[in-house]
Amino acid sequence: MGDEESINITMPASAAGQRLDKSLAEALVQFSRERLKTLVQAGRLSGAAGVIWDPATKLKGGEQLHLQVPAARAAHNIAQDIPLPIIFEDDHLLIVDKPAGLVVHPAAGNFDGTLVNALLHHCAGRLSGIGGVARPGIVHRIDKDTSGLLVVAKTDPAHEGLAAQFARHSVERRYTAVVAGLPVPPAGRIAASLARSSADRQKMAIVKDGRGKHAVTHYRMVRGFAGAAQVECRLETGRTHQIRVHMASIGHALLGDAVYGRTPGRLAPLLQELGFARQALHAATLGFVHPITKAEQAFESPLPADMLALIDHLDGSGGRPDADTEME
Repeated sequence: MGDEESINITMPASAAGQRLDKSLAEALVQFSRERLKTLVQAGRLSGAAGVIWDPATKLKGGEQLHLQVPAARAAHNIAQDIPLPIIFEDDHLLIVDKPAGLVVHPAAGNFDGTLVNALLHHCAGRLSGIGGVARPGIVHRIDKDTSGLLVVAKTDPAHEGLAAQFARHSVERRYTAVVAGLPVPPAGRIAASLARSSADRQKMAIVKDGRGKHAVTHYRMVRGFAGAAQVECRLETGRTHQIRVHMASIGHALLGDAVYGRTPGRLAPLLQELGFARQALHAATLGFVHPITKAEQAFESPLPADMLALIDHLDGSGGRPDADTEME
């Protein structure tokens, strides 16, 4: 991944009294504070008196420092030339409109052909060493068979800034889903903690508060059909399979979701006719504050062809708009 990098830093007089790691992060914006702390603790920083080992060292201001940054280790995953629908990109991050069927991160059973493999090819030579490994920053994920928007960090500071927003639940995420039945009430809030199922570790399950991770989904019916509904789901938190489990828990599993629900018999032939073999879920809206420029970012993804076809066929069987319902 290239040669070791040598960086000379002159700390400003204004850094007097500040922690070393904090001032280094301000001077070297290409590295996260955590990455710099790791480098200091590894003996990679030196000054006039020799190696500096403690990231909490208080500065006097004006110090001449020298940092040796080892080349980022190559990612274990291979770069693959896989077409990527990128709708926005700058030096810090990019937005991918992921198609259904594309796995985000390599794992057992999917070691290649993933979004990460595609990003390693697309970003070749322009990846930061996040945690010392050259790889794109997967800040959040969506399921293989869910389509829609995903933000990827290209630099350490962008990764750190985006991760902080996800942790604060300040990222705007709205999904379009097609569910079985007509939700009553037509809008509501589902608050139910999630954890791995004790019966099947591949599935998530609702558990008592205090056992799993706090999870909240807001839903609103957009259109009602004969035996199904188009629903907008807004994530207050973002947990694995959250929308799929939450909607199933109130009796309205996503159409096509063989893991958490069973498609009603009268709708199964329609899904088979359309060749619709995934959960009907699309990440339609993504909004956040750019971690570097601090500008508000908002992205929209239109429904993919398979979900449009499903909704059109359902609408032809007696759909009715329900646009006046409000999000709780």
